[in-house]
Amino acid sequence: MNYLQFDFETENEAQCEILMALLTDAGFEGFEEAGNHLKAFIKEAALNMEQLGEVLKTVPVQFKQTIIQPQNWNAKWESSFEPVMVNDFAVIRAGFHQPVKNVLHDIIITPKMSFGTGHHATTFLMIEQMSKLDIRDKNLLDFGTGTGVLAILAAKMGANKIKAIDNDDWSIENSKENIKANDCSKINIEKADSISVNEKYDAILANINLNVILANLPGIAASAKTGTIVLLSGFLTSDEQPILNAIAQHGFTRISTSSKGAWLCLNIQKN
Repeated sequence: MNYLQFDFETENEAQCEILMALLTDAGFEGFEEAGNHLKAFIKEAALNMEQLGEVLKTVPVQFKQTIIQPQNWNAKWESSFEPVMVNDFAVIRAGFHQPVKNVLHDIIITPKMSFGTGHHATTFLMIEQMSKLDIRDKNLLDFGTGTGVLAILAAKMGANKIKAIDNDDWSIENSKENIKANDCSKINIEKADSISVNEKYDAILANINLNVILANLPGIAASAKTGTIVLLSGFLTSDEQPILNAIAQHGFTRISTSSKGAWLCLNIQKN
């Protein structure tokens, strides 16, 4: 399976963040930021030029497009993947990095064709919010697990039972490898497009994008008990009010909000 790489030149950081959010909604899966330069990645078969055209109407920027062969993708990540520190709570590193001292949770991730290394602001925000939770002996759902990084962290934090779901074959394969590398035995991986409402959870994590979160709020609400904590991210600060309106309609109350750049993370609780 080939991936496409799009290289965009933006005017400023704010425009870069908006472009990234719109591309996420259009199916792009991973990003690399360097100043006003943005690289965005999408499966070749998933590219919808009409959707991309709509994005570029909102954020009119120049770009160039190249094909990344699968065999080159892993080497690309290995050459550029640096450890990510989230305060002294967690470090996300590759297996070829040396262990990091004086950090509570050491997580080994080989991203391959999945995304979720902590480099993106939303993953950082989710981990930062998780550091404030007590999920020991809790049942937890990680919706849109990607590399499995959040599920792995939950296991290291003492969660009792973890279900991690994703709709992408590469993510499922990659998360299984990362779970094994971190010796986490309490994570159940499942390929799914939506949340099964046959089980209730004490905590739910959803770091995806605005449209997917809004579409799946009924399932999130149906899977939550009274008092269940839900962390949501993958959307811009400008999307805060639509999200707040939606969560209120589904019986949630906002506990706290955090942001990094133009990105937002919400901690909400089921009434």
